[in-house]
Amino acid sequence: MEIYVSTDVETDGPIPGVYSMLSIGSAAYLPDGTEPHGVFTANLETLPGAAQHPETMKWWKGQPEAWAACREDLQTPERAMRSYLGWLKSLPGEPVFVAYPAAFDFMFVCWYLNRFTGENPFGWQALDIKTFAMALTGRDFLDTVKRNMPRNWFDKLPYTHKALDDAISQGALFRNMLAEHKRRLGARG
Repeated sequence: MEIYVSTDVETDGPIPGVYSMLSIGSAAYLPDGTEPHGVFTANLETLPGAAQHPETMKWWKGQPEAWAACREDLQTPERAMRSYLGWLKSLPGEPVFVAYPAAFDFMFVCWYLNRFTGENPFGWQALDIKTFAMALTGRDFLDTVKRNMPRNWFDKLPYTHKALDDAISQGALFRNMLAEHKRRLGARG
């Protein structure tokens, strides 16, 4: 059985290794679940010798509450990722990484898991919410943005740039899209 792990990361730059993952949040959803099966969050210390990207740090200046939240209760990357790995392995199913955009978040999570734990339970299983929305709406990829998606896909959840809040919000979006997809398949049946 698959379990969908909606994940959001906050970072101080565009790529892992050169820059750091500051925070990770994940919410796990069973295929027929409406609420998260479980959640995980951690704030990470920056990588030794890593840089901070000027444009990213300029953006953070406009998000003081989110910045403060991701800089409290810091853990070493190794400790945080070992805890995350343990949480992933405790889930009742094969984890499928889900994000918006998956290319960015997965890049950091894959790098950090491999670097600090030596394994990645996701393998290469990363589902991009934007691509799924493109398939459901029939829009061009670049036109598939949240403001162009059906309002009934969105629950009234905060999007705060705090990793766990955003993982839960995006997980609910994915869950609603998946339910619509299954309804469409049933209607064809």
